[in-house]
Order: sequence, then C-alpha cells, then structure tokens
Amino acid sequence: MKKSTLTKVLVVLLCLAAAMAFTACGKADSAKKADSKTYIVTTEATFPPFDTTNKKGEFAGLDRDLMDAIAKDQGLTLKYKMTKFDSLIPDIQAGSADIIAAGMNSEDKERREKIDFSKPYYDSGLVVMVKKDNETIKGIDDLTADMKAASQTGTSGAKVVQKLKKDGKIKKAVLLGGFNECVQQLNNGDVNAIIIDKPVAENYMSKQPGKFKAVGKVLNAEAFAFGVKKGNKELLDKINAGLDNIIKSGEFQKICKKWKVDSKY
Repeated sequence: MKKSTLTKVLVVLLCLAAAMAFTACGKADSAKKADSKTYIVTTEATFPPFDTTNKKGEFAGLDRDLMDAIAKDQGLTLKYKMTKFDSLIPDIQAGSADIIAAGMNSEDKERREKIDFSKPYYDSGLVVMVKKDNETIKGIDDLTADMKAASQTGTSGAKVVQKLKKDGKIKKAVLLGGFNECVQQLNNGDVNAIIIDKPVAENYMSKQPGKFKAVGKVLNAEAFAFGVKKGNKELLDKINAGLDNIIKSGEFQKICKKWKVDSKY
C-alpha cells in the first residue's frame, strides 16, 4: 500500500473514531440529564382551566400541560393521580406523591410551613360568584346573616367562607369536595354565593353563559405555584429550571393561550 493511501486510511479511521466518541459523549450527556425516577404528580381536577378532565376522564388543563413541558425540558418521567384537594399536601408529606400541580396558592403561610413551593407561574385572586339574576349581592359586603356561601374544602376560598361564618356575616359555610359541586348548589339555589378563584369562575361562566356572574372586587391576591416535599431542593430546582426554560422558549405563553389564561410572563 502506498504511503499516501495509508495516510488517507488512517485519517478516515481517526475521523470515524472521533465521531463515535462524540456520539457516545452525547449519549452519556443525555443519560446524565435523564432522571430514572418516576415522579407522582397529584392534583384535584375540578379547577378548570388549570385542572380538569378530558372526555376520557384523564387529568387535563393548564397545570398538566405546564408539568409535561417542564418534564420534557428536564428529562423527568411523570405519572399523574387525582385526589381531593385537602389530600394533596398530606400525600406529599407521606411520600405517596412528589409534586402538587393544582393551582395552589403559594402565599398561604400554613401551606408554606408544610411544603416547599416553586416560583409562581400565575397571579390570581378570589371573587364572589352568584346567579346572574341576583341583584341583592353586589360584593362580599352584601352577604348577610341569613345567607349560605360555599367554597371548595382546603382552598383559600374555604378560609374566607369560614371566617364569614365565624364573624356572623353568613348563616352557613358550605364546604364541598370540588368547585363543580359548589356551582351545582349555586345553580340549584341551595347556596347564595360561592367564593372562588377568578379564572375558575370565568371558566364556569363561559361554559354556562347567562347563568352566573362575578360581583365586587377581587379578593385575596394569590400566586399559584407547584408544591414539593419540604426540603426537596433537588426536585424544586428542576421544576424552577424547567419553568424558566419554557418561559424563555415561549412554550409557557403558548400553553396559557391554549387554555385562555393570561400569561404572567
């Protein structure tokens, strides 16, 4: 074999070796990024458009899409389960779930003592929702000692309703498992008003036009965030990094637009 030919062969072999090394390196990086653990995401699915179900009865909504996008960015494997709202934090504390994705107010002091929260992804607040033809209640100050007000158990709205009852401003605080039940009771006339998150009220009103309305000022400014077990900084860092990345890429804004929610970013 001529020297020049041998040289060419060696060059080709070196290039192939380099390419294989580069590919192996890429696979190693990918394997390093991927997380072998399957994270359980727990939610309560009567909080549209953040948390609801599709026609198959599967968890859907803005929170689901955000978590899927974060998981893709961070190489995480997720499994979802639905439960009652007041079981979300106990699930995390007991280790039967890893992440809460349920439009949860991260500024609640009691919650912050029990779990850690990601950076907020949505600013919200509570409103008073009544039947469309109700001309008596124009805001929270119009609730009286002969009225009943409802909200979902374990939510910020539930705390407001309970305080109204404690202060003697309503006759009964009706706490139910989901906001769909609250809306049904309002529609039936079993309660006079619901204390509910503004975007959730807007979603229910859009699906049942002409039946309900929100009255008065927005109450209790809130910041929705994802929750993890107290001290789980590794997982929290991944969620925050993924959230930052999908905000920068524009994926976050696309998801908000899909679910007709105003983007915080």
